[in-house]
Amino acid sequence: MTEASDLSVLDEARAWVADDPDPATRAELEALVAAAEEGDDTARADLQDRFSGLLEFGTAGLRGALGAGPNRMNQVVVRRAAAGLTAYLQETAGRADVTVVVGFDARHQSDVFARDTAGAVVAAGGRAMVLPRALPTPLLAFAIRELGCDAGVMVTASHNPPQDNGYKVYLGDGSQIVPPADADISAAIGRFPTAASVAVETDGWETLDDEILDAYVREAAAVVDAGTSRDIAIVHTSLHGVGDELLQKAFVAAGFTAPQAVAEQRDPDPDFPTVSFPNPEEPGAIDAALALAAQSRPDIVIANDPDADRCAVAVPDAAAGTPTGWRMLRGDEVGALLGHHALRHAASDGVVACSIVSSQLLRAMAVKAAVRHEETLTGFKWISRVPGLVYGYEEALGYCVAPEMVRDKDGITAALVIAEMAATLKAAGRSLLDVLDDLAREHGVHQTDSFSVRVDDLSLIGTIMQRLRAEPPSVVAGQSVSRVDDLAAPGGELPPTEGLRYYLADGTRVIVRPSGTEPKLKVYLEAVVPVTDDLAASRAEATRRLAAVRAEMERLTAA
Repeated sequence: MTEASDLSVLDEARAWVADDPDPATRAELEALVAAAEEGDDTARADLQDRFSGLLEFGTAGLRGALGAGPNRMNQVVVRRAAAGLTAYLQETAGRADVTVVVGFDARHQSDVFARDTAGAVVAAGGRAMVLPRALPTPLLAFAIRELGCDAGVMVTASHNPPQDNGYKVYLGDGSQIVPPADADISAAIGRFPTAASVAVETDGWETLDDEILDAYVREAAAVVDAGTSRDIAIVHTSLHGVGDELLQKAFVAAGFTAPQAVAEQRDPDPDFPTVSFPNPEEPGAIDAALALAAQSRPDIVIANDPDADRCAVAVPDAAAGTPTGWRMLRGDEVGALLGHHALRHAASDGVVACSIVSSQLLRAMAVKAAVRHEETLTGFKWISRVPGLVYGYEEALGYCVAPEMVRDKDGITAALVIAEMAATLKAAGRSLLDVLDDLAREHGVHQTDSFSVRVDDLSLIGTIMQRLRAEPPSVVAGQSVSRVDDLAAPGGELPPTEGLRYYLADGTRVIVRPSGTEPKLKVYLEAVVPVTDDLAASRAEATRRLAAVRAEMERLTAA
């Protein structure tokens, strides 16, 4: 760090301290400034990172590590975001009395950020309603439309590590923001350069009662058919998040026996003490649930991520070769099962949709059922906006089974439908695995895999993408690359997005794209193998192809 830049960032930090309403982050920053002034290189580097730019407001809203500075989640950043959002809403609505409903999870500072948001809305002449306590994201998305609000804000970092928090914005149709609204809101935020420039009331908003929970539970219970079997035993984990209360109520209201909760993970805890990473996709995250399942022998295991908008499913599988005798279904497998259910109930003018990185199996199923299928960019901000949607999913454990109720992924209603399917199949002497076998025989094995390249330096992601464009592979794992799609190029079927898609001669598909919420590059793989007489042999061939392609792509995307 040069002496000039050293002085500049120290000046910025001192100005931030003077503006910051939070004594904890003020003290944190003062300690860093003092250490940097004494020559601590680690403190200097930390300050440079905190003041390297603004935490970017995009289509995922805000998400980042908690702490002082413009490149962190804190009260200054949140108050400015709330003021900018309110100004944007007032300008687009042409009135001051816009209504915003605010939800929050149990992460560190979530309740504080929710109150600051409500206070900024009220101070600007709007009306704010706040959910009664730390509750799931799908409830917030439901409340926007149920209460007729102009927008909603959910303070959550979903399945990110405990040091993170975030700020997710929905507009009045119940969908997350998409361009150009994100850029317009960001521009409005820019008109509030400091916390001191934002008026914030300390009261004046409405705290909602449990009536909104009851309304959600009633509609959630109605997503399953009244006459189907409820004979099923379930183990559930909320991974220290906020999903347990609402899921338990919804299952009982729908006629199921209350799922057996993993006791040590049932209550919200912002430190997520029993998991290294609070994401059910991550290895080890649902080990406690599977250990309980090995003892109590339920029919299925269901896991929600901490804000309960995602749903993971595990099933007993003697062939899985796992110590517990259980295996977790991949997101694309659950997506296919729920898609199978949706297509059986879909009207002729209904539409099913999935993201570009999800399996191509849903498309094949929709073609066979004569139902329209749409492919969208990654994220439910796109999937939820498909006209006529009756079902949508993305492979990262996100499922929308009731778009007229929640226009977003919802891990609670998805859990209800998968439980209904499992119970109905159990009554017929069959299982979810049997349905997956049926789908493979009918449409071919669609086997998927993915991996991530995590980075500390975000610029490495751009370097890898630039390298792949400059030196595109012509052969991967012995198969020629028959087609390359640069997803960032204009003129495609979808709006431009950063990513590359390869099709190999044997039909294998590879997609490389940066994560929208975490510092990592994601690589998605899918092998499609027709089935003749031997399903096991087709699956083995798909496994072989994926392993070979994965090894090659790991080499090509190494940081």
